[in-house]
Amino acid sequence: MAETTTNTSKARLYDAFAVSGKALASGKRLELLDLLAQGERTVDSLARAAGLNLTTTSAHLQTLKQAGFVATRRAGARIHYQLVGDDVARLFALLRKVAENRQAAVPAALGTYLGEDGAREVTREELRARVATGDVVVLDVRPVEEYMSGHIPGAVCIPVDQLADRIDELPEDTEIVVYCRGEYSVLAYDAVRLLTWRGRHAIRLDAGMLEWRLAQLPVDAAELS
Repeated sequence: MAETTTNTSKARLYDAFAVSGKALASGKRLELLDLLAQGERTVDSLARAAGLNLTTTSAHLQTLKQAGFVATRRAGARIHYQLVGDDVARLFALLRKVAENRQAAVPAALGTYLGEDGAREVTREELRARVATGDVVVLDVRPVEEYMSGHIPGAVCIPVDQLADRIDELPEDTEIVVYCRGEYSVLAYDAVRLLTWRGRHAIRLDAGMLEWRLAQLPVDAAELS
């Protein structure tokens, strides 16, 4: 009898663990976590960014909420979602890294998605040292709302879809270090390709805002001037 009770209790425990696993078993839910790792967003904003309709987005968010990964707050008629803590962001980052290291299909899919830009990469430590000397421009190419939720101190905000029209705002004689959401985001790659084609000397941060936050490095959330 005692053994039966123990086995039942263990099954319930592992079933509870499995709820978290099931919540992560969707590419679109992982994409929503990626977006929320950049900062709080409304359902409308998440739907647009993920290319989903509102109904599907809400359903995915409810699954993530039931698993304890996201929390909500209401502001008038709008519902805002956010990650419940850095532990969720760490889990998401670790899941991607383990998949890249252990799943044969991931490196090929990653290479197809990101493409090749031939750019040199700089580490977070190298970037901080160079920012201190003032010999680089740090360029954040994420959407404005993500920049305003938190960015590398001193970074210039030019979303990648505006970069071609605003490239003259960047100096021609200074190296530009580009970053975006994270090491698996294509935004920085696209920006470096464009900048290089237009004659700028652009390199890429080897990580992004997700990894920068998880390393507990300084973050500036000041609004655009």
